Amino acid sequence: MSLNGIFPIDRWNFTTHSVLSVLSDEETSVLTRHLTEQRLFKGDVVFREGTVPAGIFLVRSGRVKKYKVDQLGKEQIIYVAGPGELMGYHPVLSGERYADSAAAMEDMMVSFIPKDDFMEILGRSPVFALRLLKAISHEFTVLTNSISVIAQRTGPERLAIALIVLREKFKYGLNDQEVIPINISRADLANMAGLAEENVIRLLREFKAEGILLTEGRKIIIKDVPLLVKRANYR
Repeated sequence: MSLNGIFPIDRWNFTTHSVLSVLSDEETSVLTRHLTEQRLFKGDVVFREGTVPAGIFLVRSGRVKKYKVDQLGKEQIIYVAGPGELMGYHPVLSGERYADSAAAMEDMMVSFIPKDDFMEILGRSPVFALRLLKAISHEFTVLTNSISVIAQRTGPERLAIALIVLREKFKYGLNDQEVIPINISRADLANMAGLAEENVIRLLREFKAEGILLTEGRKIIIKDVPLLVKRANYR
């Protein structure tokens, strides 16, 4: 089932997947002339907070979590990136170190584009620069929503919103009529919703009893999207 008209999913997703589409064939050739691809396995680190960036990343398949780690070693997942999304461009643009970390949530493919090639195309293509600026500006809306959820929402509402967003992420390559399994560990789900893992497990049981979802091992399948949206209580 589509979320159109019942939940503003665009306010929860970055839009960098559209950025590369404005490049000409020649510009794409320049950008990708030194591109390399790498297969990563679940848990592999894409980049780590505090390190110096050498380029940007393009997710080819699978999902990546962007996260911060507090002084006690607890993760807070900031965002989940899916196929077609760019990552790691903020510190390249600002000349700073990575402000967060990124790791594979499942086996995946990622492309690496060196910093010099990225900056060259940014300078050569005003359309590309404008589209990237627009995407970065939209990210402020996404991150503001995420912060407000953690600060102001109840546990069930936070989990419901996390599941809605994740369902959209795992929908890639499928349509709304197909079964969309959310393949995520309970620890990652807890870190995304800002909840203790035991609370996530308890709430999933409640949602299951209400007919909202079912579980198959670590996979979560949403059965009733409107009821999940109602649980999110998002206005």
